[in-house]
Amino acid sequence: MRDIVVFSGSAHRALAEDVCSALGVGLSPSDCVRFSNDCLQVQLLANCRQRDVYIIQPLVPPTQEHLMELLLMIDAARGASAASITVVMPHYAYARSDKKDASRISIGGRLVADMLVTAGAQRVVTMTLHAPQVHGFFTVPVDHLTAIGEIAEHYRGQDLTDAVVVSPDLGNAKTASLFARLLGVPVAAGSKQRKADDKVVIDAIVGDVAGRRAIVLDDEIATGGSIVELMDTLQEEGCHQASVACTHGLFTGKAVQRLRDHPGITEVVTTDTVPPPPDWPELTVRSVAPLFAEAIARIHAGESVSSLFDGVDPAHAPPQPKLPL
Repeated sequence: MRDIVVFSGSAHRALAEDVCSALGVGLSPSDCVRFSNDCLQVQLLANCRQRDVYIIQPLVPPTQEHLMELLLMIDAARGASAASITVVMPHYAYARSDKKDASRISIGGRLVADMLVTAGAQRVVTMTLHAPQVHGFFTVPVDHLTAIGEIAEHYRGQDLTDAVVVSPDLGNAKTASLFARLLGVPVAAGSKQRKADDKVVIDAIVGDVAGRRAIVLDDEIATGGSIVELMDTLQEEGCHQASVACTHGLFTGKAVQRLRDHPGITEVVTTDTVPPPPDWPELTVRSVAPLFAEAIARIHAGESVSSLFDGVDPAHAPPQPKLPL
């Protein structure tokens, strides 16, 4: 690991420190200065010449600040003659901007991917993209990790006799089905329509939830509006308790109050891809730092990253032999 140099932006230094601890390397220092005209300047304070550089930075609020800081760090590493530059981006915020669903709108997910590559990124390591097609926005290799195995570990020690995994929408139903198979429980999904960024309508539940305890699984929770709307619909269907789990717990706006004080939510489980809110001690946070550390170690050694998820995610499974005709 002596040829690995790991830097962290300001978005989530605690996660970067945990990744470095699992790797057995030190977190290299960097400096970010804001000038009087509000421009940023980044300096990497460790030798990068002919070394494999990894820059850890999730895109979390203030997202534009952290994106610009990341771009400058990539550019600094390229100018310092790094042998390779890998962006470790646990949360890719612009993955939600993945398609043109109205006239004259930008596709931010593709634009930001182009910006990262133009700055000098040669590989991206990320986790649980909001839409699978975002993977294809990048013109460099992307290692797309998943946290559902880690989240499943939280529930395996519980009595799941009457449990059902529920996806807030049909788009996430495939992942929810996989999660349900890991736990050996049935699955259901909400029929969701998004009216605005903070307003959704869930008018039906596909699947049997009556008299069961729900495990609600989502990829990302921001304002918590979808979860609260889902809880109302679940209660109408006869399901009155739910544990809520997600990979990216942003919990913006009134989300903490909405979820913490909801009478039907027994617990909320998330991972540390983004910094957890400081005013929610009851929140259960599962660490994905060991997963990212193992992925970095395998990339550096030229080994398979996909094998990390054998039996967990079919998207990473080895190809099956073709049956004879």
